[in-house]
Amino acid sequence: MVEQTLALLALEPPGWGGNLLRGLWASLVIAGGAFGIGLVIGTFGAFGKLYGGPVARDLLAVYTTVVRAVPELVLILILYFAVTDAVNQLLVSFGYQRIQISGFAAGIAVLGVVQGAYATEVIRGAILAVPPGQIEAARAYGMPPGMTARRVTLPLALSSAIPGLANLWLIATKDTALLAIVGFAELTLTTRQAAGATRAYFTFFLAAGALYLLVTLVSGWGFRLLERRARRGLPSAGGAR
Repeated sequence: MVEQTLALLALEPPGWGGNLLRGLWASLVIAGGAFGIGLVIGTFGAFGKLYGGPVARDLLAVYTTVVRAVPELVLILILYFAVTDAVNQLLVSFGYQRIQISGFAAGIAVLGVVQGAYATEVIRGAILAVPPGQIEAARAYGMPPGMTARRVTLPLALSSAIPGLANLWLIATKDTALLAIVGFAELTLTTRQAAGATRAYFTFFLAAGALYLLVTLVSGWGFRLLERRARRGLPSAGGAR
């Protein structure tokens, strides 16, 4: 039994271990790209919600509400198929040829839009946690808004934002599994293919779960280090009286 399991998980064919690792790598690349896009959207979205005009605040409120209300799977289907079709129809109406959008790029973009909505609220809450006196002191020194954001607001907000952002990263790694429905060969789809070809469903899905758990443990360790580094020089909660 053990020898059969090891043979199925071997890195070289006829084992499927190499395929699983390639699927894991694809999942991590998609999750990393989506997380990065989400951070960019979330940063601008948070400042827009806090300091933007009425129109910007309303548009961002609609964006974050809709994305957080609709299940990720439905959003993926809408953005992947409907938006792709709309882009091609627009190109055809202007006399251009239809284009084939990369499933890899589309997957990153779709999950990035989803991540951005949640990151907006995480970063907005972290900015609100920054002591107002720090920002007022920066303004008193004559710092323009952009410099105040880069040198004061964001560095101080980082320590409060990291726990929430860590959760978003783990959500991103798991949400890549939803891309299997559009045929992208990430870890979950690769696992299904291996299990279907060998009928060893328990073995392969247990292996996939172990890989996801490993990613979670390593990510948690990395974010704890990052949080400790971000909190250096800040008063601890236990020291406040």
